[in-house]
Amino acid sequence: MTDTAVPMLWGGELPSTLDFYRALGFTVTHEQTRPYVYGVVEANGCALHFTSAPPGVELPIEHVGALLMVDDVAERHAAYTTALRAHYGKIPAKGCPRITRFRPGQSRFSLIDPVGNTLLVIQRDEPAELEYGGSRQLTGLARVLDNARILRDFKNDDRAATRALEVGLRRFGAAASAADRARAYAALAEFAAAADETDRLAHWHREFAAVELTAADHAALSADLAAPALLTEWLAQR
Repeated sequence: MTDTAVPMLWGGELPSTLDFYRALGFTVTHEQTRPYVYGVVEANGCALHFTSAPPGVELPIEHVGALLMVDDVAERHAAYTTALRAHYGKIPAKGCPRITRFRPGQSRFSLIDPVGNTLLVIQRDEPAELEYGGSRQLTGLARVLDNARILRDFKNDDRAATRALEVGLRRFGAAASAADRARAYAALAEFAAAADETDRLAHWHREFAAVELTAADHAALSADLAAPALLTEWLAQR
């Protein structure tokens, strides 16, 4: 015997909700407005069902509605980004609907539909356990950096990650290696780019540039340093 659990999400204004999923490559297999609202979309063997909220229920602005396990999360993010850019004329990166950014090495991202239903799109072989607060095998700023990574990649909480790094730099910056300080500055620059805070972005770039790094450090940090510019470019795509 095999059971199947099907996510039941809020439909909102059903035609626009279904249109969003059509743009992503889903097929609408059912759509009705009477005697009650109900819709179904399917893709890659996955089905999502939508109905109206119960009377008197005030929906949260955003809420996790389903986990979507995929074999190649980077490929899926690229496909969804392309589809949404074609549909909306730009990448929807703020508000509802939107898609969250993706960094090489991440194992998940979020897709938020027009109603606020959030699909967590997750690499099927993602690590089963995460240590919030940073890996216990690390200390000082290195552990803070690991915690910020988890807040960014798994919680989509740039504000918390920014606070963690700023506090971590004050507490551990003086004793940290040059490479870890530079990595923290690069991460803060990325968060500033995501928030469109140009002054803070320039500030953290200056802090990074002031760190004395070896050639090996520069090579190891190349991806971290490039992340803010890549994010800015991604957000600006039309």
